Amino acid sequence: MIYPFTSYLKFLATSTNQHGVHSPFVYKLLTQCFYNRSFYPAYDILSTHRKALLSDDSTISVTDLGAGSRVFKSDLRKVSAIARHAGMSRKRQKLLYRLSRFHQPSSILELGTSLGLSTLAMALGNEHSRITTLEGCQATAGKAKEYFKAFEIENVDLLTTDFDTYLSNCDETFDLIYVDGNHTERDTLGYFELLQKCIHNNSIVILDDIHWSREMHAAWKQIIANEQVTVSIDTFQWGLIFFRKEQKKQDFKIRV
Repeated sequence: MIYPFTSYLKFLATSTNQHGVHSPFVYKLLTQCFYNRSFYPAYDILSTHRKALLSDDSTISVTDLGAGSRVFKSDLRKVSAIARHAGMSRKRQKLLYRLSRFHQPSSILELGTSLGLSTLAMALGNEHSRITTLEGCQATAGKAKEYFKAFEIENVDLLTTDFDTYLSNCDETFDLIYVDGNHTERDTLGYFELLQKCIHNNSIVILDDIHWSREMHAAWKQIIANEQVTVSIDTFQWGLIFFRKEQKKQDFKIRV
């Protein structure tokens, strides 16, 4: 637990906001999306969904295919506890909604559905999009589907499968890819390698928890050094990468 804290201190010392950015593309993204303080009715839906999960005291048996949990010691977990301790924060959920609304991706891929907090944000950001979301745990996927149905979210295809199997057989490209999966250096780099056939010039890839451990930060460093990546944005919790060939290669650290 020491590494994320020391890494955050370093991030604060080296990060900036829109005033330290000299890329028109990134400046527009920051001012019109990241720092957009407007209220959207979708925020109420996100809040209602979150409250429902936080009130759900049913227990499920979780199959953890990732690096494990720093909070839970048992596979039997209350849905409310998962939402509270392992779910996306309100602030990040709203930002993900704005990113989906700003870019209007028609095709979205999510690695790691969990209870669907991030899925719902992207789905509401562009209700005309088609979202393919992958979850390795049958019980967790079942809960997510239950709430998608209750909230009438119809643009989501939830597949219960492991990421490697799906990506190895994937033959389509996506406008937005959100990766919240196995938090290890090897797996993260492996997913990125497989994802390269799923991207196009205007694709956006968001990697969660890039400072979760020294391993994850090492994976992030290797990813942004890839010759296909032209722009990267480190927001501490998330890393965003872009592949626009017309863009000068630049790396940013941005406080949100």
